[in-house]
Amino acid sequence: MRRTALFDVHARLGANLTTFAGWTMPLRYGSDIAEHHAVRTGAGLFDLSHMGRIEVTGPNAAEFLDYALVGRPSRIVPGRARYTMLCHTTGGVLDDLVVYRLTEQRFLVVANAANAMVVRAMLGEHSNGYAVTITDAGGSLIAVQGPRAAAILGDGDDLPYYGIRAARVAGADVLLARTGYTGEDGFEIYSADADAATIWSALAGAGATPAGLACRDTLRLEAGMPLYGQELTVRTTPFHAGLGRVVALDKADFVGADALRRVAAEGTATVLTGLITNGRRAPRRGHPVLDPVSGERLGEVTSGAPSPTLGHPIAMAYVPPVFAKPGTRLVVDVRGTHEDAEVVALPFYRRSPQ
Repeated sequence: MRRTALFDVHARLGANLTTFAGWTMPLRYGSDIAEHHAVRTGAGLFDLSHMGRIEVTGPNAAEFLDYALVGRPSRIVPGRARYTMLCHTTGGVLDDLVVYRLTEQRFLVVANAANAMVVRAMLGEHSNGYAVTITDAGGSLIAVQGPRAAAILGDGDDLPYYGIRAARVAGADVLLARTGYTGEDGFEIYSADADAATIWSALAGAGATPAGLACRDTLRLEAGMPLYGQELTVRTTPFHAGLGRVVALDKADFVGADALRRVAAEGTATVLTGLITNGRRAPRRGHPVLDPVSGERLGEVTSGAPSPTLGHPIAMAYVPPVFAKPGTRLVVDVRGTHEDAEVVALPFYRRSPQ
């Protein structure tokens, strides 16, 4: 298992460590529910150094990324970012990504940890004929997320959402981005490994609560954010997940264009929807979703958990479009117990305007 530059810090804090995507990572430091609430009410501190970071540079960098990805990175101005996806020629999602444009000819592509090697390989495969250089970016990645994130950081108020710029944090030169995966305001800090522990200590000392992967999952679920391997897979297209807006169908050509244009025109057999239940047992991944009248299996849950913020179970599931209208009543088979469920619009939780 690989270790981040913060491994010793996590060990000293008594973190419950787990293996994830080939890395040893903190699952929680104490109570994952307490860490969840800390992010919603104050600020949480996350080690995200396992995420894939790939630099694409060169005269054709923008043109190449327009071809390789479903969006149009060429329209990102330096200092900004966009959410996008890398798809298979079949239209299935290989990973969802954030692409930052650092300069006219330099982009940073951030991939999910489990897919970093796939993304790197596929970008290389698609780069023939383009004047680009593709390299793995090193260093550490720390996130501070929550309504107090800017105050704790002491910087970033001038940074727009999905913006990035050079900054100094705890005396270290970093790239500071206003992005995240929790549904809260927050920042992601790209630093050298040698500076990671100092930055972590400074942010924790200013009031950020160390938080692990367990609460990160419930936070993103409340925010209706998809997770690769659950809501997003190579068997689903962006349109299945309700994310067709990220696909620039008007581009002349891009990987997966024919398949995605066909899906956009014909529609999908299932769509991602939100479910809420009121029972004590929360729906979990793989639990069947049933028609309450006929008992017919309509689909299955992709993610589910008790919501610490809302106080009742929530889930995301793929069901036929006719059953996806908010207010529709469904049933989830939770290990043999039929729990009544109601379809709701995503996200489940939306932070208060600043």
